[in-house]
Amino acid sequence: MDCPRSGSCELRTSVRVRGRSAAQPPAPPCPRVPVRSGDATFPKAMDNVTVRQGESATLRCSVDNRVTRVAWLNRSSILYAGNDKWCLDPRVVLLANTKTQYSIQIHDVDVYDEGPYTCSVQTDNHPKTSRVHLIVQVSPKITEISSDISINEGGNVSLTCIATGRPDPTITWRHISPKAVGFISEDEYLEITGITREQSGEYECSASNDVAAPVVQRVKVTVNYPPYISDAKSTGVPVGQKGILMCEASAVPSADFQWYKDDKRLAEGQKGLKVENKAFFSRLTFFNVSEQDYGNYTCVASNQLGNTNASMILYEETTTALTPWKGPGAVHDGNSGAWRRSSCAWLLALPLAQLARQF
Repeated sequence: MDCPRSGSCELRTSVRVRGRSAAQPPAPPCPRVPVRSGDATFPKAMDNVTVRQGESATLRCSVDNRVTRVAWLNRSSILYAGNDKWCLDPRVVLLANTKTQYSIQIHDVDVYDEGPYTCSVQTDNHPKTSRVHLIVQVSPKITEISSDISINEGGNVSLTCIATGRPDPTITWRHISPKAVGFISEDEYLEITGITREQSGEYECSASNDVAAPVVQRVKVTVNYPPYISDAKSTGVPVGQKGILMCEASAVPSADFQWYKDDKRLAEGQKGLKVENKAFFSRLTFFNVSEQDYGNYTCVASNQLGNTNASMILYEETTTALTPWKGPGAVHDGNSGAWRRSSCAWLLALPLAQLARQF
C-alpha cells in the first residue's frame, strides 16, 4: 500500500509545555537511509509550518489502503518506520498508524528540531514522499547589556544591548524621563555625544519579535556636574527673633556646604547657631538674633568637580506700630478696637454764640 497522490503531511501545534534555551545539546542520532534521487513526490509543495520553542508538534500523513510501507524521516534520518521507532529521541512518539493516517508527535520542540520532515510511502514498489518544513520560533532574550555608568558632564556614552531570538528581535533604546519623547535609538548600540545633566537617568532596552511579550532591561546613567546655587536670599529679622538663611544647590555628587561670616567659617554647635546640611540645601539658623549677628554671610557649595558660592545679608528688620488716626468727634473703644462717633452739638453751639456777639 502507498500514500495516494492526493496524500499530504501537516504539522499542528498543541499547548505550550515549557520554554527552553536555544543552546541545547544535539538530539540523539537517528539511523540514516540513503536519499533516492528517483523518488517521486506528491504534487503538493513543501509547507512552512511555525511552532514556538517548548511546544509540541504533530506531523500527520494521509494514507489509504494502497500503502504497503510508510515512514517518517527528518532529513535522511528515520524517525519511525511503520510501528517501529528507529530514533532514540524520547521526545518523538507515534500517535497513529491507521488505514487513513500515519502521525507522529515531537514534544518540547527546540531549535535543533527545525528543518524538513518527510513522510515516505510506497505503493506497488513506487515510493512517494510529502514534505513539511518546521520553523521553530524563539522568544527574545537579552544576553548582554551595558552596566550602570557614571560619567562627567560633556563626556561621551556608548550603551550596548545584545539579544537573541527567532526571528531576530528588533532592539530599541528609550530614555525613561518625563521630557523624553518616543525612542531615541532603534539599534543595538546607543551613542550619546557630549552628554548633559538633563540626559541622566535610566535608559531602557527593549527586544521584541512578536513571538512573546518584549523583554526589557534598564541601564542607569549618572551624569556628574559641579555645584550650581539656585537660591540664596538675604533675610531681615528683628533683634531677639529667630532668623534663617537658606542656600540651595544642585550638584552630582551632592554638594558639601560651608558657611562663612566675612572671612570666618561658622561651625556646627557654635553658640546660638545651627547648621543643617542636606543633599540639596543648607540651612543656617539663628535662635536669638543679636546686633552682632547682622552682616554678610557666604554659602560655599563644593564637590569633586568644583565649587561655587553665594553671598547674602542678615539685616535688621524694624517694625513700626501703626496707630489709628482719631479724627474730630471720634474716640477709640479700648475693648472692641472699633471707632464710634459721639455727639458734637456743643461744637456747633460755639460758633453760633460768637456770631451773636458780633451783632
